[in-house]
Amino acid sequence: MLKRLFDILFSATVLFFAAVPIFALWLLARWRLGSPVFFRQERAGKGARPFTIVKFRTMTDRRDDAGNLLPDAERLTRFGNFLRRTSLDELPEFWNVLRGDMSIVGPRPLPVRYTERLTPEQARRFSTPQGITGWTAVNGRNALSWEEKFRLDTWYADNRSFCLDMKILALTVLKVLRRENISARGEATAPEFNGTQKNKENGSAE
Repeated sequence: MLKRLFDILFSATVLFFAAVPIFALWLLARWRLGSPVFFRQERAGKGARPFTIVKFRTMTDRRDDAGNLLPDAERLTRFGNFLRRTSLDELPEFWNVLRGDMSIVGPRPLPVRYTERLTPEQARRFSTPQGITGWTAVNGRNALSWEEKFRLDTWYADNRSFCLDMKILALTVLKVLRRENISARGEATAPEFNGTQKNKENGSAE
């Protein structure tokens, strides 16, 4: 209850004071990237229940001659990269928090298609609300392998507390200011998760 109360108060405060900057970013995104301004995607929340996450779009919809989306690196614009490096693209997610889809702190919500690719151990990350920032985000974020991320996610799920959340928030401020670990090495964003090697050997991954 304390965590949910904090989520409501914190997200409402952010949305109130950031209303003007959010509107300014909406105008800039509309000018630089066109419509739609917001990126919406089905993600897995607590208990792996799907919800629609809302973020500022950072990429164009450029496609090749066959109609396939170009790689992330070719669709990520300078303006989109600025949004990602400053984490301003995450601001609309506070609306998800206010709605109860997410928490301020928790494992990052995964695309729904990833859910069946997780091992039972990795899936324990869904025992807690998914968050805008989290233990994984302040301990390497996209510089980590997927397996390392999931180990940190399950550690947080087993050790979560209000004090730990406050520590993570403080560390998040430092990470945002330093703009660390925004993308995986050699990637514009993060590589696709196709399941662990163990899953592949058992034939459970796509």
